[in-house]
Amino acid sequence: MENSKLNRINELAKLAKERSLTPEEVSERDALRKEYIAEWRRGAELVLESTYIIGPDGKKRKLQKKAK
Repeated sequence: MENSKLNRINELAKLAKERSLTPEEVSERDALRKEYIAEWRRGAELVLESTYIIGPDGKKRKLQKKAK
């Protein structure tokens, strides 16, 4: 995520502590938060996809996705 967007999220958080946000600011904040969380999840999934577990027998195996 671009630094300018992160800075804007922080600005809106600071404003929300000082006063109530306008409806436009609330919708902007929500959209930026959704984008940030989606990007964070993609990064976390990439890390987990390249993670291996070494079992007691010394064998290396890839993490499996949890069944829903």
